[in-house]
Amino acid sequence: MAKPKGGLTAWFGKGPKGDWVDIGAPKKKGKFQSCGRKSTKGSKRKYPKCVPRATANRMSKSQIRSAVKRKRAKAQGVGGKPTNVRTFKKKKRNGRKTWDNKKEN
Repeated sequence: MAKPKGGLTAWFGKGPKGDWVDIGAPKKKGKFQSCGRKSTKGSKRKYPKCVPRATANRMSKSQIRSAVKRKRAKAQGVGGKPTNVRTFKKKKRNGRKTWDNKKEN
């Protein structure tokens, strides 16, 4: 039987919408493991922070560390809903709010 097209298969699979990776579980040589984990019980891996591969490749080590730390600091699955945190933290510069991944003019 063929896999259905669309839905979570398209979102997390490889392709234009997908190819999500866990930035909290690095591999050797700067590569990342695929997003998610099989089971929370018996798993040695900590809670995943997933982003598209393109975003992960352009993030610095400090940005990755910050995003993973903020994700794991929050209680997970409260009220049956997933816990989301911003990948890039807002910064205040000269009284203005900016994103740390955008350059100022």
